[in-house]
Amino acid sequence: MPLTIDCAEDGGAIELAELVESLDRDFDPRDEAALVQWAPALRRLACNRRFLGDLVIEELKQHCFGQSRSNQYSAQVILLHGASKNYLIRANFWPADTDSVFTNSGAKPFFYGLPHDHNFSFLTAGYLGPGYWSDYYEYDYEDVLGYPGETVDLRFVERSQLSAGKVMLYRKHLDVHSQLPPESLSVSLNILAMSPALEFQEQYSFDLDSSTVTGFVNRSGLETLIRLAGTFGGGNGADLIDHVARRHPSDRMRFAGWRAKAAQAPDVDSRIAVYEEAARSSDGQLSALARSEAARVRECRPWLIGGGTAC
Repeated sequence: MPLTIDCAEDGGAIELAELVESLDRDFDPRDEAALVQWAPALRRLACNRRFLGDLVIEELKQHCFGQSRSNQYSAQVILLHGASKNYLIRANFWPADTDSVFTNSGAKPFFYGLPHDHNFSFLTAGYLGPGYWSDYYEYDYEDVLGYPGETVDLRFVERSQLSAGKVMLYRKHLDVHSQLPPESLSVSLNILAMSPALEFQEQYSFDLDSSTVTGFVNRSGLETLIRLAGTFGGGNGADLIDHVARRHPSDRMRFAGWRAKAAQAPDVDSRIAVYEEAARSSDGQLSALARSEAARVRECRPWLIGGGTAC
């Protein structure tokens, strides 16, 4: 489970700008041990009971211009600092299941009941309220090919709560949690280690009952662009998606290339043949995804050729 970090209660509260200045000077996202060293600084920010309210008021005065311009997260998140290339700071709001935003929107927008890992390491601190609960698990990322339906050895560790002042380190590709609503509205603060490679490092969701991968949490706009290149790019587009399918360093992006190639196949059998070719790859994730898609198209063949029921 995430590491709980014991931070000495000294030094007093700091301002957000002080934390940003220190991180800009010394932060190294590649070093997980170094990330632990920033836990006391995050806790000191969490001791500042004024800064988040002040920031929210300023955003409201400006009709949320700053958040609209740079915050790519959902309304659950306030981006506190996102101008640096190797980290960002955010505040997350966690409603109780009795709050109107939960009863109107449901659990999904807040990731409640969606077991998942992370493709980045991050520090989190309880800032306000009792804090969300989590059922924590661990797994071996290197043993997973990464395709929906794959069995994974998820090892339950414990259920615990991110209470105010508590600081934890979530370790990428190791810690899995299924979050549960707090008893009342809560807020957490995060320092996230960022990297340009994040788009190509998988973040999975899981089914706890079957202990299987259910899909990918992280989405990539590149997958859509690859599909569009194959559909509208003519000869150049065909060359591009073939290059992606065979040469891209990410298995998942190579599969996106093969999907784009399959979409341009003249008939259903040709589409299946494209996936079967991809399935012969020695790359585990690509091969597994292609086998699964070939089986799905084969199953839906009667409907795709104009007969049978939809699948």
